[in-house]
Amino acid sequence: MYIVIMGGGKVGEYLGGVLLSKGHEVAIIEHNRKTADRLSITLEGEYLIINGDGCDTAYQQDAGIRKADVFVAVTGRDEDNLVACELATRVFNVPRCIARVNNPKNRNIFRAVGIENVSSTILIASMIEEEALMGGMGVVSSLGRGDIALIEVSIPRSPRHFDPKEGVLARRIRMPEGSILAAVDRKEAGEAEVIDKETVLYPGDKAVVLAETDAVDQVKALFKSL
Repeated sequence: MYIVIMGGGKVGEYLGGVLLSKGHEVAIIEHNRKTADRLSITLEGEYLIINGDGCDTAYQQDAGIRKADVFVAVTGRDEDNLVACELATRVFNVPRCIARVNNPKNRNIFRAVGIENVSSTILIASMIEEEALMGGMGVVSSLGRGDIALIEVSIPRSPRHFDPKEGVLARRIRMPEGSILAAVDRKEAGEAEVIDKETVLYPGDKAVVLAETDAVDQVKALFKSL
């Protein structure tokens, strides 16, 4: 995927590094010249650094916004993140925009205009990748300050450790510490249920998991290995 990030501070640098390490192409728009120069040296992979204002459509175009799959605004200023996402969405029709929210009180504003928002950098990385992940993990929402995520994970259609026809008992899945298997959404059957001791999961089902952000990667790996 091609991802444009506005903000090259600690959050933007970390996010860019994570995405580059996973093989994505990244462009970062950073207004501070020294920070932009540092990023151009420290990052590794297919990336572009633009020194400019991410709230300006000219700099967004320089960053290749027209071909972007995702635009992410992660500066420390909520108002700038909001404006930049609005431009990316309305002017350049970017398929997906995600904003970092620094003040939880502002989340309602972002929701009101339809912009995905989250506090946790780890969750942002997971949200961007959800459609490309083998095993189909998607972040449904973040809770509180973004320390806990409600995620949806696909049960593999070609499982390695259980018979597809018999399924696997939910209670036999050893969940990582800091995570709970809460429900199953049987999308193909058009029904859902809360997990109990008799619940059986089948290929194609979506398991709904409540997890601390530090446990998200472990949850992803667990369900991919079923």
